Amino acid sequence: MRNSLSRPPSNGARLTGGAGPGRREGAAWGRRAAPLLGFSQSRSASRGAGARATREGATTTSAAGQGAGRHRPVGPLTSSDTGCSCRCRALSLVPMEEMEEELKCPVCGSFYREPIILPCSHNLCQACARNILVQTPESESPQSRRASGSGVSDYDYLDLDKMSLYSEADSGYGSYGGFASAPTTPCQKSPNGVRVFPPAMPPPATHLSPALAAVPRNSCITCPQCHRSLILDDRGLRGFPKNRVLEGVIDRYQQSKAAALKCQLCEKAPKEATVMCEQCDVFYCDPCRLRCHPPRGPLAKHRLVPPAQGRVSRRLSPRKVSTCTDHELENHSMYCVQCKMPVCYQCLEEGKHSSHEVKALGAMWKLHKNQLSQALNGLSDRAKEAKEFLVQLRNMVQQIQENSVEFEACLVAQCDALIDALNRRKAQLLARVNKEHEHKLKVVRDQISHCTVKLRQTTGLMEYCLEVIKENDPSGFLQISDALIRRVHLTEDQWGKGTLTPRMTTDFDLSLDNSPLLQSIHQLDFVQVKASSPVPATPILQLEECCTHNNSATLSWKQPPLSTVPAEGYILELDDGSGGQFREVYVGKETMCTVDGLHFNSTYNARVKAFNKTGVSPYSKTLVLQTSEVAWFAFDPGSAHSDIIFSNDNLTVTCSSYDDRVVLGKTGFSKGVHYWELTVDRYDNHPDPAFGVARIDVMKDVMLGKDDKAWAMYVDNNRSWFMHNNSHTNRTEGGITKGATIGVLLDLNRKTLTFFINDEQQGPIAFDNVEGLFFPAVSLNRNVQVTLHTGLPVPDFYSSRASIA
Repeated sequence: MRNSLSRPPSNGARLTGGAGPGRREGAAWGRRAAPLLGFSQSRSASRGAGARATREGATTTSAAGQGAGRHRPVGPLTSSDTGCSCRCRALSLVPMEEMEEELKCPVCGSFYREPIILPCSHNLCQACARNILVQTPESESPQSRRASGSGVSDYDYLDLDKMSLYSEADSGYGSYGGFASAPTTPCQKSPNGVRVFPPAMPPPATHLSPALAAVPRNSCITCPQCHRSLILDDRGLRGFPKNRVLEGVIDRYQQSKAAALKCQLCEKAPKEATVMCEQCDVFYCDPCRLRCHPPRGPLAKHRLVPPAQGRVSRRLSPRKVSTCTDHELENHSMYCVQCKMPVCYQCLEEGKHSSHEVKALGAMWKLHKNQLSQALNGLSDRAKEAKEFLVQLRNMVQQIQENSVEFEACLVAQCDALIDALNRRKAQLLARVNKEHEHKLKVVRDQISHCTVKLRQTTGLMEYCLEVIKENDPSGFLQISDALIRRVHLTEDQWGKGTLTPRMTTDFDLSLDNSPLLQSIHQLDFVQVKASSPVPATPILQLEECCTHNNSATLSWKQPPLSTVPAEGYILELDDGSGGQFREVYVGKETMCTVDGLHFNSTYNARVKAFNKTGVSPYSKTLVLQTSEVAWFAFDPGSAHSDIIFSNDNLTVTCSSYDDRVVLGKTGFSKGVHYWELTVDRYDNHPDPAFGVARIDVMKDVMLGKDDKAWAMYVDNNRSWFMHNNSHTNRTEGGITKGATIGVLLDLNRKTLTFFINDEQQGPIAFDNVEGLFFPAVSLNRNVQVTLHTGLPVPDFYSSRASIA
């Protein structure tokens, strides 16, 4: 988790509150805003956390399972010297190798050389500080500010807007130039991850050293870590105090990186030392320690420390006495509480801190060391918690891997089961296709055999008649001519309508409806049950917006007004209109749905439920819907042939072509009894219009009934025929004229189709075993115009006949 900061962090210098991905154990807690005084404030605090001392001089053990020595201030100081409590000394010794990042300059990426402390408490090499100086306008100088009365300090912070260091989006990169003549250059990153500012143009040659050379007038420096800018006064970089404590820490750290210490008492090949006695000032290996320094008698009170800690104590250089930045010949002797800086006696004589609280330097030194030690106690506890948290995270990684393998195996098994079920269903469907294939081949082959025999008989009769014609005996010819003529006409009649038409089409009437399965596959997803996220509330059907029209039903619903759990979608279910099982008719985010293609004169039950990632809500109350008893519909321009001409709100049609063209009604029927009529508005030159029902994919450019997708009666002015798949049957006397009425009765309960002309049944029942979805259909040419009449009840005589049957 990243903590928020008062100003935007740079790409590398960010404050983190825990170990993120990719960090190793004891990961860095981010760069600190305080100056480095006596201890590294880096990841080193995370190791050895929780160690507690049992008695003075005793060896301590880390609660985390790692051995550690006693935590002491750097240098051979006792608690009386530093003012540290026993709890401070109970902290485990921080391994020095982990604080290397704290000892490197954010500009050059190397160990600090002559570090100085900026007013923001961050550190810089003195040479690096000079390299990132930027010259500012004259109006921004401290002299001009003091002259105008706006300045109160020698170091004036600039607004970031004046420096133009950031873009409006704060991309994390700025441009810093050198002096007035130097072009600006984008900054880069140092090895430790913070911003690196390019060096300015090299200054003119001078007899002073680079660190002490005079800086340009009105120079400005920007901290590469917190990005605060300030203008230097006349003292330049000499006005910043030097961080001698940091120099000492770096020196000890570099010494600790030297070769391993050897035992001083081994006679031949010295072994690697394991401890050092602070009182004897001798390094021992384990055999020499047991032989020469037994833990008894007076030696029992000696304190043994690890070699690295002993080397630090042994090689600790004498403490350097820092001098005042304003009076280089005076040593710091007092501490100003208000200015938070050491001062010398001459500073006090000059009256710079006359109204400030001033305390002795040694007393404040002990007080601040005690405060730092107490702060380290809390940091040590956080480091211990972080280490335990990292162990927990590593255990989670292992558990996640194990659970992933198990879950993947379960998922593969479930998908394999679905694939097996699909393969079994595939085999069943293929068996049906093969059965249809064999049936079609049998019908076609039977017709081939029948036509072959009949053609052979016809050819034989033709050859015999031709030979008879060649005879020159008139009386003999006349004796057999009448019989031959009758045989020829009879044979010709046998080749009549439908004989030379295929009894079977090459197309397969089977149509696989895989859309529900594909929808289910697309909706196949994981269901995550979360206790913190309940299922949505039960939806409420809005009765005032629910309605039916013909065989369509529109339903509307909404979430309860006080519901606080959002729904990701809804599932609408209807039964089959006969009290059967419910089935899903809609799944989605909308709260209104229109369901088409229902049965006429049927009662449906509807219900809806909501769902989200957690689960599914209970069903709403069931709503009862009644579809229309009779069908109201018009002709459908969308599916009609382009030559069809519509008028009278698509109830009247004619054609612009002399060829027959097909037009369908908008409503399809699959259940119930339906009756509609068509009146002949115009009838010229005795055409043959056809009336009946058809599938949606019927041929539109031939007479109705020519293919196997239509069942029709075609009629002229004298007689009518029934036709399906180009097979003509049941010629019936009685035709149509202008003003005639043709009735079509589709009884899907009894699976029959019957036709009427002028309220009289035309012939027998035209077709039986009619099953499926059918649309009203008409075929006509330009010599005919008809008008459709719908919403009609079933004729009374048919109803009474059906009730008797």
